[in-house]
Amino acid sequence: MQEIIDYFESINPILAALYATLFTWGLTAAGAALVFLFKGMNRAVFDGMLGFTGGVMVAASFWSLLAPGIEMSAGEGFVKVIPAAVGFLLGAAFIFGLDKILPHLHINFRESEKEGIKTPWHKTTLLTLAITMHNIPEGLAVGVLFGGVAAGFDGATIGGAVALAIGIGLQNFPEGFAVAMPLRRQGLSRRKSFMYGQASALVEPIAAVLGAWAVMTFQPILPYALSFAAGAMIFVVVEEVIPETQQDKYTDIATMGFIGGFIVMMILDVGLG
Repeated sequence: MQEIIDYFESINPILAALYATLFTWGLTAAGAALVFLFKGMNRAVFDGMLGFTGGVMVAASFWSLLAPGIEMSAGEGFVKVIPAAVGFLLGAAFIFGLDKILPHLHINFRESEKEGIKTPWHKTTLLTLAITMHNIPEGLAVGVLFGGVAAGFDGATIGGAVALAIGIGLQNFPEGFAVAMPLRRQGLSRRKSFMYGQASALVEPIAAVLGAWAVMTFQPILPYALSFAAGAMIFVVVEEVIPETQQDKYTDIATMGFIGGFIVMMILDVGLG
């Protein structure tokens, strides 16, 4: 692991952010590839995996984003937390706006429950867009953290950025399967289900590169950018991930998956960061 951290320290931070999120995309593709091996997915397993995803995202929001954002802010007391509060609110508002505008349909919801502007797009496209939407803050989070390291901010470390990428990658693996399998049940071929599933994470490298570039170019925005990504991820967990785990009778399994995901991300961040 130290060799990986040393390698990321030796290369351009924008390139590091790109490589890290290509890794997270690759795990999404690996998860989506399971559609070639399985005909269906047990609902209890599905809800447990979604819960794990939510736990990783919440833990990453605090340990990898909010806490470093507060630490690197100037001032004391209430003044020190203002950038984090503002960024957190703006991040949530950004995803709220996307949620109202971008046509999408959450997994396990009926087609009549699709959100965003009215569109004739097929259900498969709407399902993919729902996952794509919450991959934006994940890629952004990795990018701004790598950018923060390059800018020399206290609290931003290569180890922390690598830990965040690993955590997001771990939750992307079941997420890829969770996208591909419902598409397969909709009647798509295994190949098309895989292609849609992996495509949902292609936005992560783009968001990461933009995030790293923005922070390196406009260094004072880093505390706001970290908190922005945290607010966006928390909004996704509360508005999308948790409700999806409550659609069936396996809520306890989903909750334990959430706890497991939180613990894994916390250990990764503290151990590597």
